[in-house]
Amino acid sequence: MPIARISIMDGRTDEQKAALIAAVTEAIHRSVGAPRENIRVLLDEVPRTQWGIAGKTAHELDRH
Repeated sequence: MPIARISIMDGRTDEQKAALIAAVTEAIHRSVGAPRENIRVLLDEVPRTQWGIAGKTAHELDRH
């Protein structure tokens, strides 16, 4: 059972997260032939205040 774990900054809509899960599932299915029903995708949403880029938080840099 393939499992994809993806860290993303918080702030995405439920629709965007659903689209990401669907796209990753399809990519895994096509690349390794795993049945879609056996693929798991886990999204870890990280607050922008806890996401570091070049020594600063994404919040400080106004990143999304």
